Amino acid sequence: MTVVIKLKQAALFLAAITAIAVLSFMSYVSGSYAVFFGGTVRKIPIYCVGREDKYISITFDCAWGTDYTDSILNALRVSGVAATFFMVEFWAEKYPDYVKKIDEAGCEIGTHSSTHSYMSKLSESQIREELLSSSQAIAAITGKAVELFRPPYGDYDNLLISTAEDMGLYTIQWDVDSLDWKGLSATDIAMRVINKVQSGSIILMHNNGEHTAEAVPIILQTLINSGYKFVPVGELIYRDNYTIDSSGKQISA
Repeated sequence: MTVVIKLKQAALFLAAITAIAVLSFMSYVSGSYAVFFGGTVRKIPIYCVGREDKYISITFDCAWGTDYTDSILNALRVSGVAATFFMVEFWAEKYPDYVKKIDEAGCEIGTHSSTHSYMSKLSESQIREELLSSSQAIAAITGKAVELFRPPYGDYDNLLISTAEDMGLYTIQWDVDSLDWKGLSATDIAMRVINKVQSGSIILMHNNGEHTAEAVPIILQTLINSGYKFVPVGELIYRDNYTIDSSGKQISA
């Protein structure tokens, strides 16, 4: 009986080691973290980056209006910061002058989809159309290829991430949410961000938040004075030979 139990334990141990080896290989090959969840493999987008150099990124989602965009761009210019803007196609088409203005300010532009839909509910062909159409609309204005994608509502599934990867797009989330869309005061927005940032953080803001433009200068100067350096997301992330852990942190392999 004792021998049988030990054999079973050995078999379970061997199976666990094999599973870990397989998952490690998958994450190395795919570039995305593979979580063995309920018997399935789950992909995770990039929420932040494992860095110790205090490099961080500030990002703005563009889907509605432009009322505060000039003020945001001015604050970025004054602080010498290049941000990343994620644009929905219908916004880019409605405000091409702002797309150009953002690009000419030295900021990076990624797609935020074509229609701002819950993309985990779409088929692969629909996802491809959303990403291709929106990327082409941006590239037609800037003359630059789009490399980054942020899912609307932060909503994603394996199919979305895999399809984006296949199209050469890195799927980007965030680990610091300003909640600027909730109508918080500039001070509250700034303190939320400042208190949560760490090396490798990706900050989520919106170009048309009511008090976003007032909060941005506070955030930039406070974090710069604390030794942080802002770079676009495309410069923050690792482009290859990386894994993504269960929290969404991208780690260099």
